[in-house]
Amino acid sequence: MKQYGLQNLFNGWTLFTVITALIIASPVFIVVSYVFVPTGEIWSHLADTVLGNYIYNSVLLLVGVGTGTLVVGTGCAWIVTMCRFPGQKVFEWALLLPLAVPAYVIAYTYTGLTDFAGPVQTVLREIFGWTSRRDYWFPEIRSVWGAMTMFTLVLYPYVYMLSRAAFLEQSICVLEVSRTLGRTPWQAFKDVAFPLARPAIAAGSALALMETLNDFGTVHFFAVDTFTTGIYRTWFGMGEPAAAAQLGACLLIFIVSLIALERYSRGKAAYHHTTVRYRALSKLEMSPLKQVICILACFFPVLLGFLLPAGVLLNWAFQTTEWWMNLQFVEFAFNSFILACVAALLAVFLAVLMAYGARLRPSFFTKFGVRAASIGYAVPGSVLAVGIMLPFAWTDNLVDSWAREHLGFSTGLILSGTIVAVVFAYIVRFLSVSFNGIEAGLGKITQNMDCASRTLGHNPSETLKKVHLPLIRASMFSAGILVFVDVIKELPATMIMRPFNFTTLAVRTFELASDEQLAEASSAALAMVLVGIIPVIMISRTIAKSRPGQEN
Repeated sequence: MKQYGLQNLFNGWTLFTVITALIIASPVFIVVSYVFVPTGEIWSHLADTVLGNYIYNSVLLLVGVGTGTLVVGTGCAWIVTMCRFPGQKVFEWALLLPLAVPAYVIAYTYTGLTDFAGPVQTVLREIFGWTSRRDYWFPEIRSVWGAMTMFTLVLYPYVYMLSRAAFLEQSICVLEVSRTLGRTPWQAFKDVAFPLARPAIAAGSALALMETLNDFGTVHFFAVDTFTTGIYRTWFGMGEPAAAAQLGACLLIFIVSLIALERYSRGKAAYHHTTVRYRALSKLEMSPLKQVICILACFFPVLLGFLLPAGVLLNWAFQTTEWWMNLQFVEFAFNSFILACVAALLAVFLAVLMAYGARLRPSFFTKFGVRAASIGYAVPGSVLAVGIMLPFAWTDNLVDSWAREHLGFSTGLILSGTIVAVVFAYIVRFLSVSFNGIEAGLGKITQNMDCASRTLGHNPSETLKKVHLPLIRASMFSAGILVFVDVIKELPATMIMRPFNFTTLAVRTFELASDEQLAEASSAALAMVLVGIIPVIMISRTIAKSRPGQEN
């Protein structure tokens, strides 16, 4: 038994899985380790001046976005799942469309619409005869409240898609029992359906909040100081990577605290069904007035989160055709496309090997490895960039010093400030996205197929190539598409890690919008929105098929 255990421990697949996972998780460990590095007066200066503002704004955003996404996402999910009204089938997938719009893109569009020179205030001045801002009050969108609204409009689909999937998977029996006990539809939702769907709703809310903490473009454009903007300012403005890493560690504490708080609040409660028999969900018949309310409740999130911003971007794109119909725009699109393709291919490749390694040897070490590799998605891109740049810069300096001393020339930047660093940041950030999908695909393949392949003389590598890869082709494609789209939209890590004179669609959109050239930024922003629609369609189809025993 001891010999068998050693073979499991030092198996090649196990070693590969653990080593790869630790390399991918190393930026997070590096950021955490800098908590103990003295930074002199810099940290004291940050604590005395801006740290309180970072904490206040970050907490305020978390509370506002958490509340908004919970109400909109869960409410719309319950309406389209349990209520019968005109347009219900359309809203089932349309409510996911805002997920295709990056938060910083929608911030730019609403700023262009609602600022003093925008069409909204211009029309109001013409109607009421106002001549200046002294004559009227209009809400300032470039504020923490405006940022809350922008995040809510584009992030509620995280809560919507997971809570709707949870509502679809619930047994109709428990809902019918609650109705026989005198509960109204609202009480059945509050007392039965919502508590049963709590883990899924909490997971969706956590995703939305982590995306809020990760955002750089929106809060920077709205001049809202958060940890993400502070990390960027401390690194590039003050030239203090250690202090930037400590700010990143504080942000990690926020994220870990969010997850731990929700887990702790559950206590020992269990959320599962005691039956495997499912019947079709019976839709609630609505009166004409309630049908109108349901339509409006589902329409406004789609209108404000997708239709209006997409329409504005399309209009601006037609007004600035001379900007995007040139080779420069093609260059930016090509850079984004190449980076996304390389990152997606590598993420899928590593995820397949790691998931298969965990399948072959489900030991403590492999489980620890895959969990360590999965934490990157929960970490903001700016934090990962700091954790990557520090060791990469140290390695570059070490190699350069050795080359100067022994070879007589400078090697320059080999890792930091190169495409290698950018792609590595994407892998660390989005490997979890591809790994989860591929792991689920492998989990559907019975172990008997592995045994049958081994009896035919195939080793594990041949079994993976000839048996598993053909069976999980769809999972690999879906995982690759999701990583591709995430990379296209990623801004914080790209801003910090990119080489000089290397620009992507996301970076160019940010640069133009920062210079108040909102119309010129529309083409790149619209391109990212159109690419983002692809996973929305895939997710919608998956959710629609999620109810057990349902035919589609």
